[in-house]
Amino acid sequence: MYKVLILNLLLLLPLMVNGQEDAWVFFTDKENVATAIANPNTILTQKAIDRKNRHGVAIDARDVPVNESYISQVKSTTGITVLAKSKWFNAVHVRGSQTAIETLENLSFVSRVEFADRSLNATKSYQQKQEFKLEGELANFNYGNAANQIEMINGDELHLLDYTGAGMTIAVLDSGFPNVNTMLGFERLRSAGNILGTFDFVNRDADVYTANSNHGTLVLSDMAGYVENQFVGTAPDASYYLFITEDASSETPVEESYWVEAAERADSLGVDVINTSLGYSDFDGTKYDYSQADMNGATAFITRGANMAFEKGMLLITSAGNSGNWGVTAPADSPNVLSIGAVDASGNYVSFSSVGTAHQPSQKPDVVAQGGLSYVITESNTIAQANGTSFSAPILAGAITCLWQAIPEKTNAEIMQLVRESASQYTTPDNFKGYGIPDLQSVLNVALSANSFTADNENFHLFPNPVNAKLYIKWPSDTATCALHLYDTLGKYITSYSVSQNKSMVDVSFLSKGLYIAKVETEKMAKVFKIVKQ
Repeated sequence: MYKVLILNLLLLLPLMVNGQEDAWVFFTDKENVATAIANPNTILTQKAIDRKNRHGVAIDARDVPVNESYISQVKSTTGITVLAKSKWFNAVHVRGSQTAIETLENLSFVSRVEFADRSLNATKSYQQKQEFKLEGELANFNYGNAANQIEMINGDELHLLDYTGAGMTIAVLDSGFPNVNTMLGFERLRSAGNILGTFDFVNRDADVYTANSNHGTLVLSDMAGYVENQFVGTAPDASYYLFITEDASSETPVEESYWVEAAERADSLGVDVINTSLGYSDFDGTKYDYSQADMNGATAFITRGANMAFEKGMLLITSAGNSGNWGVTAPADSPNVLSIGAVDASGNYVSFSSVGTAHQPSQKPDVVAQGGLSYVITESNTIAQANGTSFSAPILAGAITCLWQAIPEKTNAEIMQLVRESASQYTTPDNFKGYGIPDLQSVLNVALSANSFTADNENFHLFPNPVNAKLYIKWPSDTATCALHLYDTLGKYITSYSVSQNKSMVDVSFLSKGLYIAKVETEKMAKVFKIVKQ
């Protein structure tokens, strides 16, 4: 018998002071925009610039920081506290009395004010949140069962091909990462130097390891955790930024703004993937609450921020929520976010997993992964089980990061669509499992086949790919023969073939299962391909 332990990660204690309101204050302009865009290294890291260039993402005014003199003037206003800022929205999140906030509209550089209490906005609509509570069941770890959560989506096949997340960067936005800096389950991550940075946007410091909530530790373990012969996360060799955006002691709209700030920082740091096991629909009190109709992909502040993050080229993978029939919550409602529902170890829908509704502009959830009795590493370095879409999301986020490592030429939108198309019920989606359980190995096979068949305006062909035994080569007819050289992924030479136009097949059945590099040479040119041996 497993011992059942219910984990209540959030203490829903109202913090709001009577008469205090939250609002977003939007500014009219920014300073030195043209100069900043012309010199992007002054506002972005080189990795961020390279990622944007690789995917054709423009560097624009949204990348330029908020005017600090504007922020200073808002801060100096009596009764106003500035809690967060957003360069994408050119705005700050403030708290104060309604009267004090309304006076900010008199400042020449303020374009408008939006209250989190939407009833105070005469002509505006608005937004909200909740961190998914973890309905957890902890038990002694059984490695065979733990393997199921990655094998279900064929993420283990990516690992066999040496796609383990190396060179990719994931930002985890959550509520706390206690003991990640000391516990054995993350020693491999630390030793490799793969924690690139940390920041607590709630308390405004770099300490994310002493937070009261252990939610982020559990979430991170499903991607980066490693205990030899017992547990391996889905992206063990990726690099990570750990950001706290969730205030575990309360539920207020400012947490949406913290999230947007963190997403902006992730973009400036060149992050590839953002994992979010947070969702917003129900705040302390009722006046900020979102309705089901607000989950329309365009209302909640965090959803609007997620849409901008997507435009910036990042891939956003988010828990669908643990609200069951109430429906998905923000930012999972965005069509630009890959929202992940939960199934059990057998692939069956679990009742807590948030469903899609008629309010979303796209199919929700997008896909599902194991969130029923998923395996995690706790902050006490114990391998255990827990329930929640909080875990199906990182399980899939890590694996998809490995997939993107394998096919880096794909855009975030293309990766999302390939994942959807690979899923078990793509042609017959529903609001419980969305498009179903994805098969990431099939995504890679299809992508490599398309990419490796042709080169140089279809003058070179290498097929089938993946290959079992016989590999065929076609090349321009003006050359009678070509040479095929095979290498492993480390560049070690394996063998060569001389191939003629009359006999363009080679036998590769002796190769072990895995990824290889094939170089095809003629007298006039050479082309390099990736091939997968099944």
